[in-house]
Amino acid sequence: MVSKIPTNLRGILWSRDISKLDLQEDKNYIIHQVLAYGSWEHLKWLFSTYKTGEIKDVFIGHPAKDYTEKTFNFIQKIIFDIPKEKIDERLYVKTYPRVIR
Repeated sequence: MVSKIPTNLRGILWSRDISKLDLQEDKNYIIHQVLAYGSWEHLKWLFSTYKTGEIKDVFIGHPAKDYTEKTFNFIQKIIFDIPKEKIDERLYVKTYPRVIR
């Protein structure tokens, strides 16, 4: 496991000092921030740093209301293939409920 957080993640881990983040103690924060705001390069780092099952467990077991609807759907359907009925979008999507125009 990588022990240091790369400086290119500073922009998506903006609310914390990355030099003080611990990969294990702060993993829920790190995983959700990278999933919600990261680029493809950031996602590659995430999946090389943590095991896929560990990332999925954090995503499902520790919901964070940080996701746009599109990002949530990408993570839920494409990255993890989680059936819609097994996860409550309201716990993740920051604009829930949707505004109908």
